[in-house]
Amino acid sequence: MKRRFFNWAQRNMPTREQMAGNRFIRPFAHRVLRSELWRFTRRSVPRGVALGLLVGIIVPFAQILFAALLSAPIKANVPLAALTTFITNPFTTPAIWVAAYWVGGLLLRIDAATIVAPVNTAIERTDLQRALEWLTGATLVTAFGLVVIAVVSASLSYLISVWTWRWMTARKWARRRARRAALRAATP
Repeated sequence: MKRRFFNWAQRNMPTREQMAGNRFIRPFAHRVLRSELWRFTRRSVPRGVALGLLVGIIVPFAQILFAALLSAPIKANVPLAALTTFITNPFTTPAIWVAAYWVGGLLLRIDAATIVAPVNTAIERTDLQRALEWLTGATLVTAFGLVVIAVVSASLSYLISVWTWRWMTARKWARRRARRAALRAATP
């Protein structure tokens, strides 16, 4: 399972050459293609994951471009930032938007009782006016919910990435110690 994930990530992760060839990134290539932004380090990996989730949820288009450009100032890993923007895809976007509407409505406490009636009640509102009021209210609620979901998921992904990096490093060091101990025990 782990190997399949790494193979999938390797296939879908953009390479430096692909990014250099992208016409939108070419003007910023000197910043985005710096070698330290492409290394997998304990600081750049969590930043890349968090940035990718934040951009992937908030930005509706050109997510990889924005993730790559924002990676430079915060020194995040560009390939991981670009890869984690795929959290939003045609299958997950409707669920994220429904959750965003629910979260936004819950936090802003917007329901049917909070809809304000017009000042002049003598004028009858049309169905179109009511639909537009609902739509504009729904988009603001959804936008607020998207920001909340993006910030919370980016924060959690940062913490999980830091913990996973430390766990993997500790496991690697434990294996090295075990091998050294086995070599010492086997050597007379």
